[in-house]
Amino acid sequence: MFYRLLRVGISLVTGAVGFSVGQAVMSLWTTGPPGAKGPLLSLVTVLFALAGYALAGRLVDWGMQFLRWLEARLQRLSAQELVSGALGLVIGLIIANLIGAPFAKLPFVGPYIPMVGSIFLGYLGWSLGTKRREEIWSLFSFFPRLGKDRSKGEGARSGAKILDTSVIIDGRIADIIQTGFLEGTMIIPGFVLEELRHIADSSDVLKRNRGRRGLDVLNKIRKELGVTVKIHEEKFDDVAEVDSKLVRLAQKLKAPIVTNDYNLNKVAELQGVRVLNINELANAVKPIVLPGEEMTIQVIKDGKEAGQGVGYLDDGTMIVVENGRRYIGQSIAVLVTSVLQTSAGRMIFARPKGPEKKNHSHQGQPAHQPLQRGEYQCLS
Repeated sequence: MFYRLLRVGISLVTGAVGFSVGQAVMSLWTTGPPGAKGPLLSLVTVLFALAGYALAGRLVDWGMQFLRWLEARLQRLSAQELVSGALGLVIGLIIANLIGAPFAKLPFVGPYIPMVGSIFLGYLGWSLGTKRREEIWSLFSFFPRLGKDRSKGEGARSGAKILDTSVIIDGRIADIIQTGFLEGTMIIPGFVLEELRHIADSSDVLKRNRGRRGLDVLNKIRKELGVTVKIHEEKFDDVAEVDSKLVRLAQKLKAPIVTNDYNLNKVAELQGVRVLNINELANAVKPIVLPGEEMTIQVIKDGKEAGQGVGYLDDGTMIVVENGRRYIGQSIAVLVTSVLQTSAGRMIFARPKGPEKKNHSHQGQPAHQPLQRGEYQCLS
């Protein structure tokens, strides 16, 4: 019903346009018979109305497509960008009218100059308003809620964190959130979800399992852990790599990135983006071990150097035991000699506690004594 009424309305508008055009043409027509002007004017009006009714369907479809496109673009903008853009648009229209007013009375082109100026300066004002939103809001810094707080960005105000693909697949992020060490809104970019979906649909079994695990972790965070999860749909089509998109999004929202990707960590830090690396968190919460401390470990394999044995603490820290190869498969007490912190984690060097064992025989006598002159070793 609404669609038909809309088509009728368009046909009436086009009929009115045809009537105006017919009047303008008839005013210039002075040679024809006087009685023909009325029927011709009616004919032109009807033809314009019928043309408008016939084209109304296509015009409505184009109008709806334009509205949907405009709505999608506006939904991607934050409230700060909308207000700043609207302010820039108003200023641009005011300037366009002030400039166009003196030219309005020019013949032929005069009426069109204000219209063209309004379109050009209005768009320019909107574009500059959205791009310079931070500077515009900083002008209102004397209003705490309008200037100072809002200039921090959406992420800074809400304590939001941006999760990248690697940290979602890793899975430990759910346990960290559950313990309460991470609070605020968890932002999942749309391009990260898309990457997870591609990984989950991969033909490689390992990649497919990793992708599905990541999706399960997201569902757990959203449904079981009681935190707010927000899907951010901005795609940054001018950037190809996901890491670069994450950095752009973090700069826009003023929010840190939660990751365990070493390369992303370094790139983000170079561009002034705060990074929360869960690998660094894991290293930070490992117990501190000082040289001279005693501990009990199980030696499980050979070390790289001759005679070394290797064991591990419960948190995965590797312990290299000097002269520990002969204790493989045994639990022994060791003394820490030094601790080495590397980019991959912490490594502890130790030695077995107590004096070195020596081979003895015959009540403490050496098993092999040097032969005296004139003596022979008896082999049995």
